[in-house]
Amino acid sequence: MRTLNDLLQTHPIFHDFSSSFIADIAECSQEKEFEPDQYIFWSGHEADYFYILREGAVALQARTPDQGMVTVETLHNGDVMGWSWLFPPYKWHYDAQALEPTTAVVIDARCIKGKCESNHELGYELMLRFGRIVVDRLMATRMRMLDIFSQTK
Repeated sequence: MRTLNDLLQTHPIFHDFSSSFIADIAECSQEKEFEPDQYIFWSGHEADYFYILREGAVALQARTPDQGMVTVETLHNGDVMGWSWLFPPYKWHYDAQALEPTTAVVIDARCIKGKCESNHELGYELMLRFGRIVVDRLMATRMRMLDIFSQTK
């Protein structure tokens, strides 16, 4: 069976991290399973974790005035979920709901922030990588919202 260190080391977001960075992240990590339809987090709640999906699928959802809850993006195996832990006020911007049995590496944001305070190089590397996730997620949201609004006219 693969250890958390192995799982993290082989994930693209950490592909060239040093073994000490991986060990620090693994100390803040655990594996967790989610049942179909289970909510993983809700918009407006404290963003206290981030996730690396190992198996399954998760819908990132937002409420719209006209259509209610809509799926902004569906994440799958290997996707990283959650960047709100990095930026004040540290609240989720979406709801996240498992669509099928889902397994994820769950990483405690407070623990990671503490490690980043102690090791600014780790913090810098995480910010670079999560910055890319933020841009990708915002672009996906923009495209989905354009699609939704074009259907309502």
